[in-house]
Amino acid sequence: MAGVSLRSIIKRYGALQVVHGIDLEVAEQEFVVLVGPSGCGKSTTLRMIAGLEDISEGELSIDGRFMNRVAPKDRDVAMVFQNYALYPHLNVADNMAFGLRIRRMPKDQIATTISETAEILGLTDYLDRRPADLSGGQRQRVAMGRAIVRHPKVFLFDEPLSNLDAKLRTQMRAEIKRLHNRLGVTSIYVTHDQVEAMTLADRIVVMNDGRIEQVGTPMELFNNPVNTFVAGFLGSPPMNQVKGVLTETGARIGGMDVSLNGAINGHAGRDVIVGIRPEHVMLEPGDATSSLPIELDLVEPLGSEALLHARFGQDNMVFKADTNGEIAHLSGVKQVHVPADLIKLFDAETGRALELGA
Repeated sequence: MAGVSLRSIIKRYGALQVVHGIDLEVAEQEFVVLVGPSGCGKSTTLRMIAGLEDISEGELSIDGRFMNRVAPKDRDVAMVFQNYALYPHLNVADNMAFGLRIRRMPKDQIATTISETAEILGLTDYLDRRPADLSGGQRQRVAMGRAIVRHPKVFLFDEPLSNLDAKLRTQMRAEIKRLHNRLGVTSIYVTHDQVEAMTLADRIVVMNDGRIEQVGTPMELFNNPVNTFVAGFLGSPPMNQVKGVLTETGARIGGMDVSLNGAINGHAGRDVIVGIRPEHVMLEPGDATSSLPIELDLVEPLGSEALLHARFGQDNMVFKADTNGEIAHLSGVKQVHVPADLIKLFDAETGRALELGA
């Protein structure tokens, strides 16, 4: 097990700079997820850690050892790719054992290692099968097993669930989390799926345009996004963001006044973005809530809850509501109520989160 340290890491392709001086410390046994939209630099960062991409500037250390110019095979990391990359002519056992044979591990030790890993991954009954005879989830487990048998210091996952259907992705997320809890190996996982990030990570690293926007636990980022990008990226559906202006007593959005949990401290008239999580609205008024009149456009049932798609002034907004087993009562919703302490404020110009005074 080992920690991973990235200090002022820059990646250039010729004159094009795609990673802009990122700093990140991954502790031993930690599961860190890099998440962000396509092209944000997350996979490039992972490949630099693996040694598959050269580092243009900065320092990479694994277990306290400077790694910039160390060959990939000598970094003691194991990578699981989006593409399973299994040898089609080899069975499961031989696919998992291939790297160990290259390293000239004794045959009896290889057999023991393969048996133990297959038991962990539920592959014992499939060791004699070839990849073509396996489901997508089983193939992904074989790819993970090939990494596990090496007993690396660090696991690297590059969008390993992207090729699976929704049900298998849910199953494999749980298996990866159980596997990490059991093995305790430092893991860095790349995905564009914020649900994967929220469910798997000890800490999430949100990236955008080659930069780190925010690092924190899933709930820290969900409850206290540092800017409008993070607020809009994490959460399903994402946070509603409405242009507004601060007043002496709160904020004004869409011609309506909403209460805020704190003092304005002389900032009345300041342009802001008001953030409201879909989960944080109420259909009935409560203590310290503000009412927003809405024009309901669509009710999207999801089972125990439904998504209410609505217009508020000139803005489209989405809210969540409990169905209590049926949705007929939701079609007549004319207003929602927002607790003051759950409203988030962001500067309209910079997008940075604002803190209200006590």
